[in-house]
Amino acid sequence: MTQILTDRRDVDFVLFEQMKVDKLSKHERFKIANKKTLKLIISEGRNLAINELFPAHVAGDREGCKFENGKVIAPESFRKPYKLFQEGGWVSLAEDIEWGGQGMPVAITYAANECFNAANCTFMMYPELTHGAGKLIEKFGTDKQKSLYLKNVFTGKWGGTMLLTEQEAGSDVGAISTSAVKNYDGTYSITGNKIFISSGEHDLTENIIHAVLARVEGAPAGTKGISLFLVPRIRVNDDGTLGEPNDVVCTGIEDKMGIHGNPSCSLSLGDKGNCKGTLLGKENKGLQAMFIMMNEARLTVGVQALGCATASYLHALNYARERRQGKSLMSGKDQNAPSIQIIGHPDVRRQLLTMKVYVEGIRSLIYYLGMCIDQMHVSDNEDEKAKYQGLVDLLTPVAKGYVTDKAFEVCNHGIQVFGGYGYIKDYPAEQLLRDCRITLIYEGTNGIQAIDFLGRKLGMNKGKLFYDLLGEIKKTITKAGQAAGLEGLAAGVEKAVEKLKKTAGILMKAAVSPKALNAFAFAHPFLEVTGDVIMSWMLLSRAVIADDRLKTKAGKKDIPFYEGQIKSVEFFVESILPVTSGKMDSILAMSASIVDIQDSSFGGK
Repeated sequence: MTQILTDRRDVDFVLFEQMKVDKLSKHERFKIANKKTLKLIISEGRNLAINELFPAHVAGDREGCKFENGKVIAPESFRKPYKLFQEGGWVSLAEDIEWGGQGMPVAITYAANECFNAANCTFMMYPELTHGAGKLIEKFGTDKQKSLYLKNVFTGKWGGTMLLTEQEAGSDVGAISTSAVKNYDGTYSITGNKIFISSGEHDLTENIIHAVLARVEGAPAGTKGISLFLVPRIRVNDDGTLGEPNDVVCTGIEDKMGIHGNPSCSLSLGDKGNCKGTLLGKENKGLQAMFIMMNEARLTVGVQALGCATASYLHALNYARERRQGKSLMSGKDQNAPSIQIIGHPDVRRQLLTMKVYVEGIRSLIYYLGMCIDQMHVSDNEDEKAKYQGLVDLLTPVAKGYVTDKAFEVCNHGIQVFGGYGYIKDYPAEQLLRDCRITLIYEGTNGIQAIDFLGRKLGMNKGKLFYDLLGEIKKTITKAGQAAGLEGLAAGVEKAVEKLKKTAGILMKAAVSPKALNAFAFAHPFLEVTGDVIMSWMLLSRAVIADDRLKTKAGKKDIPFYEGQIKSVEFFVESILPVTSGKMDSILAMSASIVDIQDSSFGGK
């Protein structure tokens, strides 16, 4: 099979035709980010992904991580790729050059990371968590903390993690019991146990900087009493050299369904009474600070899922073009009819087109969010900045929750296209499905994303964020409605938008009424239908551009690509949005059965 990790033509289309990311180079912050440079970055990242990360994907899965005497040994196959990844400056592509970054737009980072995740999403968990820890230090760290840690973290010389989860707390972060006692020298003694810590212990870097949530002695109960601390695995001296180990001990790693090349660790802090950390930010403000990293991590998980879906789709597409089996349905009873490539079978085409529209729609959404972040960095208008921030805040649960749901669905279709071969380890489809499955769970389960979306995000600023989003969608609908041949598709998307608006209004009112439990029982379906409408928007936006190119300046080799964009939105509007409308009807009916059923009525005894 030919190795293809991402659709370069489509990546360039989204970056330079749909998002016009190269126009950011007009601003001082991104003056070096011209189109030629950005394309070169994507090409170099793609080469690294194909030549180094992808060959380590299967090997890392089979080899896994080893746990020996409190130490975790990462897959041998990851060592060379990590060294090259770190030396190439890929850990912090969008960060300040002063701290070891490359100063590139976030949208380009997402495009590069899509390719890296398509090649080896398990490997990418190491640098992505490291980058997230660096962002916390950058935003909340003192000058001394930045001086000691930031460059080493942003360059990937040191690893980074976040330590939230505890056995009794789980997703209820306010219930954590890890404690912190202030010492005479301003440090804190940390005591507690954390579980499910990705990259919590490994030997790819000489040090790991943990961002730890803990409760200072005497702090208020619940989330209001949580503080954030920097706890290095090995203490760092004032001159930046490494000191003694810091009483952070890995007590075991999990045996998991997927992501075998990255350790999910149980960590004991202060078991010998000698774990020291420094406060990051202010006491009792740790959860607010950690959400900076969490929100970035949720977008990162969306990129991870997109990478899995991208790879699964392209592997399936390539296989369908090469695999010959069965005769055309149009050959009738002709026994001499030749076998055809399975891409010629209608049901396989249905699955491939389903995969295509979700991958393309998700790619546009993820890059769009990257551009929103970039626009916040270059805009001089405070209202405009607030608008972009609002769109990012509102769409983060969609980019984590909806995107991972649909990416897993794409990976599931990928196995089906391969048939029996998809279920065995000779082909990459089964590993992509296993690795992708965790994205629906960590960084806040998709049920939590849905609750956040309905219970908090929709009502922010009296609904302004949601109405700003609808306003952006309507701009695209107006453009499409003015393009001959797209009017019907524009009308289909507009109908879905109006129904979503109605559904949102009714659900929001129910969420603050005696029917609140009923409303939140439909939070996840509501997140799904919202995501579907956003997909239709992104695909319609693509079609508007493609239609213009076909009518003006499309080269011969580009015509099939642009025609494919129009077919994508046509399929989505005609085949998927009607199902979305039915789901909205179900939400509006708000059946009480979910809430009313007695626990004992579930059976199982």
